[in-house]
Amino acid sequence: MARGRKRKFKPDLPAHIDQAALPRGIYWEENRWYVLVDVPGRRRPRKRTVAYADALLSELHAIVEAQKSPDTVGSLEYVCRKFRESTDYKALKPGTREDYDHHGEIACRYVLKDGALLGALPVDRMTVPGVQRLVEAIARGREASPGHDAVAPRPSTANHVLRFLRMLFNWGIRMGYCTKNPAQGVRQAKEKKDAKMPERQPFALVLAFAKERAALPLHSKGACPPYMPAVMVLAYNARLRGMEVTDLTDAHALKRGIRCNRLKGSRDNVTRWNDEMRWAWRWLRDYRAKRQDAHKRPIPLRPELRPLLVTQTGTPLARSTLKTAWQRLITAAIEANVITAAERFALHGLKHRGITDTRGGRSAKQDAAGHISPQMTDLYDHEEMEVDPPSAREDDELAFDDALETW
Repeated sequence: MARGRKRKFKPDLPAHIDQAALPRGIYWEENRWYVLVDVPGRRRPRKRTVAYADALLSELHAIVEAQKSPDTVGSLEYVCRKFRESTDYKALKPGTREDYDHHGEIACRYVLKDGALLGALPVDRMTVPGVQRLVEAIARGREASPGHDAVAPRPSTANHVLRFLRMLFNWGIRMGYCTKNPAQGVRQAKEKKDAKMPERQPFALVLAFAKERAALPLHSKGACPPYMPAVMVLAYNARLRGMEVTDLTDAHALKRGIRCNRLKGSRDNVTRWNDEMRWAWRWLRDYRAKRQDAHKRPIPLRPELRPLLVTQTGTPLARSTLKTAWQRLITAAIEANVITAAERFALHGLKHRGITDTRGGRSAKQDAAGHISPQMTDLYDHEEMEVDPPSAREDDELAFDDALETW
């Protein structure tokens, strides 16, 4: 393999650098070390600064190696991979692992201005301002540009990425894969407090519409997945997220109610049965038996291995499939003039509706939702509290009556 011509001696290079041992692909200019990176939409490569005058020769070699493989020791991609191999990761619930994988991928695949991937950057070279710019960029979205498609603003996703990075770097410090947490001190993106909670009438109309469309033959025009009405009933009555509904198995059905395994730090609890929940559970169970029997699916003996929600082929229903089915249903309801576009609501809004409709005070709603803190319940409870006026003392009431007589 040809190594190219020998480097010329440069007197302005740092004196502690052996110029003959410099790695290929790194250059010196105006008190900085840089590499050339190809950027989509540009004819010439862009100079990307990777180090300054105090960098050691060993560090320059490590930087060049990092450009070749994003999985170099110490890079963001490397720390993410090590975390996925750890016992801490394997002890997490499947939903949490899926959430971490998704937002870790967003961070690692993020393209910097010079065309490099953030995953190739060593964690110890990341800074608080750099992570803050990452959060702001994801929250703001990206307009269409050469080599890139437009991306809608995603403040919620930006905050999820930030929380993942904070956790990842703290873990990396404990395990010795990095020495600092550049995500600590970064401010979260401001999210719109729009729960998209349905009013009672639009909720009832969409539920009736779902039952009507679910009764149509599969794949016929206007039909929606048969399981959708039951999903809406469980999400509202048990105050569940959509992904928590897809995680339900036969092991969650108890004599006294449904055991709700809640994600994102909430406490698990048991929601007592009512007639609607019994109907939804029996319908989903019977539908599963029909679809599995039609496709000759084996039935696991252990109840925790028997998911309640299945597709028409009898396989477990994926979270992404439920999200897509919901968007099609709510869009069809708007097109059929069942609700207006302004009344559109999210599947997660049914959890808001269920918590808001829960009887009792704030403490009862917090227990029903499994929230750790009252602040979280405040985000889900949209009911206006009715309070009594302060009780007046007896002598104040007499004085008030006397004043009325003089008037």
